[in-house]
Amino acid sequence: MRAPIGDFETAVPAPDCLDELTAPVADAVRHWRGGVPADRIVWVDTDPRWADTAVFVEHYGRDLLERSANCVVVAGKRGGATTLAACLVLSTTRVDVNGVVRRQLGARKASFASMETATGETGMEYGGITPVGLPAGWPVLIDAAVADLPYVLVGSGRRRGKLLVPGKALAELPGAVVLEGLGTA
Repeated sequence: MRAPIGDFETAVPAPDCLDELTAPVADAVRHWRGGVPADRIVWVDTDPRWADTAVFVEHYGRDLLERSANCVVVAGKRGGATTLAACLVLSTTRVDVNGVVRRQLGARKASFASMETATGETGMEYGGITPVGLPAGWPVLIDAAVADLPYVLVGSGRRRGKLLVPGKALAELPGAVVLEGLGTA
């Protein structure tokens, strides 16, 4: 199969390569619901040596720069309670943690979660966190620019490999909230 974006040697429908995914991501693909069929989610093999964005797009395709999204875990705190959430923004932007995220979570303070928290709570590798397969009940905040793309490059749960997911499918994930201005320049 040919990848819908980028120049990848190996591209496989995600349901056909569950062994390449972490357990929570594989479970999410296995039990996929929504208007976009699971076989439209494509796993592509990528080398972790080329993980740096500039090197990555040079190797796998310049068109990926505007079609890649970063997924980060944030912690919103209010009183003694902490709410963990995922934020998905274009890789050319930053997450507006102290504005949009804090307000959306109803938190007094919001910050990026520690690496230990992010990996421990998601069951995914640092640098490969994806919005597919996050813990039940988590808000998944998605910048509108990401949801509008035909295909978006996101993590696969591991450092090796990525997922190409239709933006519409990301907007249908459990807990998904599409927000204008989540990603800032």
